[in-house]
Amino acid sequence: MSIGAYDGVHIGHRLVIDRVRRVAAEQGLASAVVTFDQHPASVVRPESAPKVLTDLPQKLELLAATGLDYALVVHFDQERSEERPDEFVRDVLVGCLSTRAIIVGHDFHFGYKREGNVALLQDLGSEMGFDVTGIRLLPDEPGGEAVSSTRVRNLLAAGSVGEAAALLGRPHQVRGEVVPGDARGRELGFPTANVAVPAEIALPEDGVYAGWYYRPDGARRAAALSLGRRPTFYEDADLSLLEAHLLDFEDDLYGEQTRIEFIAHLRPQARFESVHDLVDQMVRDVATTRLVLGAEAR
Repeated sequence: MSIGAYDGVHIGHRLVIDRVRRVAAEQGLASAVVTFDQHPASVVRPESAPKVLTDLPQKLELLAATGLDYALVVHFDQERSEERPDEFVRDVLVGCLSTRAIIVGHDFHFGYKREGNVALLQDLGSEMGFDVTGIRLLPDEPGGEAVSSTRVRNLLAAGSVGEAAALLGRPHQVRGEVVPGDARGRELGFPTANVAVPAEIALPEDGVYAGWYYRPDGARRAAALSLGRRPTFYEDADLSLLEAHLLDFEDDLYGEQTRIEFIAHLRPQARFESVHDLVDQMVRDVATTRLVLGAEAR
């Protein structure tokens, strides 16, 4: 088994999971990951906790897709954050799960004030009867920086959604409900679905992107995505808004639960001198979106 936040279930995580499944098969054991219902930092240091790449349902979907036998979710609260590493191992990993082998990233830490690490876990394994292996997470190129959720977040914050997708092994996806907006897009000839993304989810840098909009039945539509504070119309907007203009589509989407995938960054957000200039740019954005997304967008 393995244990960790597994935020994003990126290609480094999947390297660990592949090893877990292989060792489990060799030893005739069930393969499992132990993860948490919220990111530990949201409890330990909420004022500086990172935005998460995946909420719990999406994380569990991604873990299930790896072929694991089990994904076990531990409730993480203040009491759990103050638990000593040996207590967690004794109560959860051994007492509840009868763990025989643990595989984690080489820089894995756990327990109160992150006192636990791979070396301590190996010592506890010798005492309690389980093997421990720490492996270096897969770099995306020889000699490159190891893959991490933090690195993916940094790429998203820079608008580098293509590079982030390479580390995730898939495009970055966010989920939310389509909510009413100010209807300005329809007035301009470019109706948009305003997607309310939960505040704890990591979004890319403000800008315009080519991407995909997924309907509840799984059908996907090509979309030009605008993420930002609409500087042409508002000077002091507090929050970035995610708007999706679905190409060649007119139906009402209000109340729909959607998934949005970011494929390519097209340009930064910009303030235009006139609505006419903005509309001209939107025409170009849609044309570029068609080129980027290929045949399915035509």
